[in-house]
Amino acid sequence: MKSKTTSHIPFTLGLPAIIWQIVFFYLPLLFIIVSSILKVSESGMIQGITLKKIFLFLSPVYLGVIGSSLLLALSNATLCLLIGYPIAYFLSFTSSRFKSFFLFLLIVPFWTNFLLHVYAWFFVLEKEGFLNNLLRFLGIIDQPIHFLNSLFAIMVMMVYYYLPFMILPIYSSLERLDRRLIEASLDLGGSWSHTFRRILLPLTLSGVRGGFFLVYIPSFAEFAIPELMGGDKQMFVGSVVSHYILGEQTGSLGAAFTVVSSIALLISVVVLFLLINKIMKRVRA
Repeated sequence: MKSKTTSHIPFTLGLPAIIWQIVFFYLPLLFIIVSSILKVSESGMIQGITLKKIFLFLSPVYLGVIGSSLLLALSNATLCLLIGYPIAYFLSFTSSRFKSFFLFLLIVPFWTNFLLHVYAWFFVLEKEGFLNNLLRFLGIIDQPIHFLNSLFAIMVMMVYYYLPFMILPIYSSLERLDRRLIEASLDLGGSWSHTFRRILLPLTLSGVRGGFFLVYIPSFAEFAIPELMGGDKQMFVGSVVSHYILGEQTGSLGAAFTVVSSIALLISVVVLFLLINKIMKRVRA
């Protein structure tokens, strides 16, 4: 029979993490919500509660910005899934002799500064960069294409940066998979597509779903990549929030827009979660 002291050990070990989460996540979140609904006079006195700032960001202009960010996040998560699943499968089923080396290549970019990644892609995508020189060498184009400061450059950088967040959860699910199920399916005459739909994908759904939302949620509020790679030509949620939050007297507006965009993100996550489950049921059928 466990003593009371022993039973309290897990809670005691987790207490610092709980306190950290309350202080650095829940309290700032509460402060943002309160700031978005408080009515403050020019002298700084609180005059009451108002939803005027919330309704301000329900206009078509700001809803369009939120819609663009949702589309950007969905596109990035989908592309990362299409690229990341085959890579995760390769990493999981490759020889154990080279597996650690390939995982090292996947993780090593995280050891370098984010701005170095951005500047590296500048050299690749600029007019006289690697990509344009390669296309001209192959005879595909005659004049260099302006890849930078475009949606294409944003998507390339987004997929490049977030791809490991998709690969690692799927790889973890594939590592726990019983390989004999795949062998049995193929031995019994099942095709690769049938085996993938009925066995491989359902059994790795937790990794797929986890990786998808690990990419989707932070992509929605991404600020640095659209700002640096897009040349500030398109407005996304992160750009609007930073514009208001960094202003001297517009911090409450930034808080209000954060609340509105967060609600939109939460709704989209619930809808996508239900949609993924519905698609999986059809795939299994």
